[in-house]
Amino acid sequence: MAAPVSDAAFSQLLAQAHVAGGAGLAAWLPVLPVALGLGGGAVLMMQRRHPARHPAIALPLLGLMAFLHLALLVHVQAGGPITVMMGSWKPPFGIAFTADLTGASFALAASLVGLACGIYGLDDINTSGRRYGFYPFLLVMMGAASGAFLTGDVFNLYVWFEVLLISSFGMLILGSEREQIDGALKYAVLNLIATTLFLITVGFLYGVFGTLNMADLAIKLNGAAETAPVLTLATLFTLAFCMKAAAFPVNFWLPASYHTPRIVVSALFAALLTKVGAYSLIRVVVMLMPLEREELSLLLAAMAAATMVLGALGALAQTDLRRLLGFIVISGIGSVLAGIAIGAEQGLGAALFYALHSILLMAALYLVIGQAGRLGGSFQLTSLAGLYKKAPAFALVSLILFLAASGLPPFSGFWPKVMLLKAALDIGAWWLAAAILASGFVTTIALARVFLLAYWRGEGEISSADAGADADAGHGPQGERIFRPSRGAMVPVLMLTLPVVWFGLFPESLIGLTQTAAAGLIDPAAYIGSVFPQGER
Repeated sequence: MAAPVSDAAFSQLLAQAHVAGGAGLAAWLPVLPVALGLGGGAVLMMQRRHPARHPAIALPLLGLMAFLHLALLVHVQAGGPITVMMGSWKPPFGIAFTADLTGASFALAASLVGLACGIYGLDDINTSGRRYGFYPFLLVMMGAASGAFLTGDVFNLYVWFEVLLISSFGMLILGSEREQIDGALKYAVLNLIATTLFLITVGFLYGVFGTLNMADLAIKLNGAAETAPVLTLATLFTLAFCMKAAAFPVNFWLPASYHTPRIVVSALFAALLTKVGAYSLIRVVVMLMPLEREELSLLLAAMAAATMVLGALGALAQTDLRRLLGFIVISGIGSVLAGIAIGAEQGLGAALFYALHSILLMAALYLVIGQAGRLGGSFQLTSLAGLYKKAPAFALVSLILFLAASGLPPFSGFWPKVMLLKAALDIGAWWLAAAILASGFVTTIALARVFLLAYWRGEGEISSADAGADADAGHGPQGERIFRPSRGAMVPVLMLTLPVVWFGLFPESLIGLTQTAAAGLIDPAAYIGSVFPQGER
């Protein structure tokens, strides 16, 4: 039995476990957006009797979060990863926030979507929706997303998953309609199963290695396969994160739930929730368990191919535009999985490029479809017609987003598809390259069908049988009649469309950033060095 530690010895050990001196201002950049999101959400909850005040408080906070994430990305690009330890604890004892290029770029893209959706909510969320907490939930969700992208601890990644779930449950049932409750039940059950599996695997990981700090795990997992069940851990993490990301065959919950809430809520979910799952797979399995990722690469590639193709086919089969976009989200996750399966700098760089592009694009697509429903009075293709004649400029923006989602030039979706194709052919995975091409082709047909029927077709060409078959004709997502588009709501659509066009015409900067970020994941020496400076462990 070990001898008891004296008070003096314990005090000395405690002093050695703390960081001497304070952190610089830049070290707070990973933490401040989280504090703003959670703190702002708490403030708005205390203002629940005054919902008219919520946008005036929430929108400046969302704008400040986006600015801080931009400053963080610039700082990380210039000086490498940065780490801040909560409570001045030395790693790996305390809670770590570590920002590298991957985490900072995801956090910035997410914050731009949060700001855009906050502005769109001015038009899409009525007084009742504000009273029931849209803006508090939005701020909490953005704080949790920032925490998930920037945490340096696997257990706290699980914690941010849970906070995301709590806020998403609240947003999913705004309005309390029967369809929303049904969608929320399916969403909740599958996501709770995924988070439970995640937590069990985290406990397993801690039991084996005695730490959950990512930098510490990157060191301890190196060469540990001979003495620890690392492949089992990697498989369990992959299953949990693929459920979160809605990858085949655990993707059926997404098209059953994403069409039920308000359009702005669907936009947030499509942009953030599945991407947090994909990001977690990249962070944990790719960075911490590279040898095991290699062993799982064939399985991941098969899942990627099935997810891409079946997602595109599902979109082609839909007549409800909201359900159609749910399948486009699924197909996009397959593209990210393909890059993860290919591995190496080229494959991972393409996966990161596509994920960042998809965060902005999917939010913009949902918002523009919300405006299409407002303009045409329905989300059903059987009832929509003549949108081009009613609003030519709006139709042009829609066409840009449709082309980007199809992976066609000259927009941002084209470049990661080209990078994925080249990477797949370079390793001889011709069948995966064929799946990438097939999914893009089917997605093009599905979205071309939407444009031809909803935008280009004349209103007089709708048959009476189609009009009579449309149970939702003339109604929005919660049953109210809607007839005209909102100019104010087009502001956030344009905010998200401009990067899609810019990075399509000038992709060099984003390609360079994602390739550098991929190199940092493959060789996490700089990440580890930011947590353990000068080899202090």
